[in-house]
Amino acid sequence: MNTIAVPNIMPAVRPKTTAKTIVYPERDGKPMADNTKQFRYIATIKGGLDIVFMDTPNVLVVGDLLWYPVEGNNKLCQAPDVMVAFNRPKGDRGSYQQWKEAHIAPQVVFEILSPGNTKDEMDKKFGFYETYGVEEYYKYDPDKGNLVGWQRRGKVLEAIPVMEGWISPRLVVKFTLKGRDLRLYAPDGRPFLTFEELEKERRLAEQRANKESAYAKAESARAEAEFQKRQAESARAEAEFQKRQAESARAEAEFQKRQATENRITQIVKAMVAQGFETKMIAQLTGLSIEECMIT
Repeated sequence: MNTIAVPNIMPAVRPKTTAKTIVYPERDGKPMADNTKQFRYIATIKGGLDIVFMDTPNVLVVGDLLWYPVEGNNKLCQAPDVMVAFNRPKGDRGSYQQWKEAHIAPQVVFEILSPGNTKDEMDKKFGFYETYGVEEYYKYDPDKGNLVGWQRRGKVLEAIPVMEGWISPRLVVKFTLKGRDLRLYAPDGRPFLTFEELEKERRLAEQRANKESAYAKAESARAEAEFQKRQAESARAEAEFQKRQAESARAEAEFQKRQATENRITQIVKAMVAQGFETKMIAQLTGLSIEECMIT
């Protein structure tokens, strides 16, 4: 009887299924700016806000960063030219994924228009910002000198009637137009400056500091010279005083010496008179005059 080998058949193991990882792109394929003017305003606003909040750790200021408001939807996003998120820590990010940011939407956004921006594109941005919680939205067209802004009222963004002199409730930054040029002012009144303007101010401040330092050094040198002069004059005066003191002491010594001599002579003359010497003889013996020997 032949034995038939029965193969050891193991049940098939099905691979575990895992949820598909959603990638949130860090680029949208669009340039940060279409021209130098637009880039200059973006950089100036972003840099100025960095300075305003440099000492406030929980205020994030970013430029041209993709913002994803809804987890799981990597198609729904916008990249404001500049945006500010309060109560979020500073630091580098590849994108702003709102569910990873304590579900906090950026409160303030800026858009700087270029000739390439279309009305449909800007309407879409406005709808996005209104829907996903932006509190203040500012749009500036540098070619036309047109500045408009919106502030949240409930679920909608309402137009700010007058932007000239407007102070942002969130940023405490003042908006003005000088001709067509947008100028922003920090809470302390200092204007937002371009990198070139900042460098000019730094150089002027350095020149002023150098000038003040040179003046202070010159004043110090003059004061030291005056001090040394006064010290020398004081030393000369002291030397003159000591000289006069010495001369006075010598004169006093001479006077005392003369007094002592005169007293001694007087005693000798008196003694000789007492012994019966005549005045003429006393004069001859002592070398004194007759008048000096006439002691009563």
